Amino acid sequence: MVYGYARVSTHGQAKDGNSLEAQSQELMKAGADEVFSDAITGTVTDRPELDRLMAQMQDGDTIVVTKLDRIARNLKQGVELIDTLNDRGIKVNVLNMGVIDNTPTGKLIRNIMLSLAEWERDMIIQRTQEGKQIAKKNPGYREGRPKKYNRAQTRHALDLLKDHSYSQVVDMTGISRSTLVRMKADARED
Repeated sequence: MVYGYARVSTHGQAKDGNSLEAQSQELMKAGADEVFSDAITGTVTDRPELDRLMAQMQDGDTIVVTKLDRIARNLKQGVELIDTLNDRGIKVNVLNMGVIDNTPTGKLIRNIMLSLAEWERDMIIQRTQEGKQIAKKNPGYREGRPKKYNRAQTRHALDLLKDHSYSQVVDMTGISRSTLVRMKADARED
């Protein structure tokens, strides 16, 4: 059996053909009978769909991924996973590289490519941290996502809570109950 595995870090990831849909289409074209997919960072080892796929695969099966960094984002994790698959008699086919086997050359190429994937991820983190340090120097810097509701909307919702239930204010404003509770708690702190 040929299984495909697709992974994105977030559901919103869709650039450069890395969306789950684009990967799934590519994997099906490459002969995958079934595609498993996760929307989770590649650095975590607990990926529900990959775990489910690992439990299902048997000797003689093949796992197909579009790129090596879809299955692992660091050298240690990738080596362990690919060695486990190869030891179980499962072929690992990376569409932009070919089949990774247990030969010395296969291991060398696997290690080089996994090292590059890990380096790329580390560089992204470093650039993000550098950008954050630069941004912190700007007046008005605020860490985290921008607030979804402005002061006027927040004030209006809190005023409504004085005379209405949370459910009523949710219906009137479209602001979720959990956000209203948080707004109310923040207002008490100020």
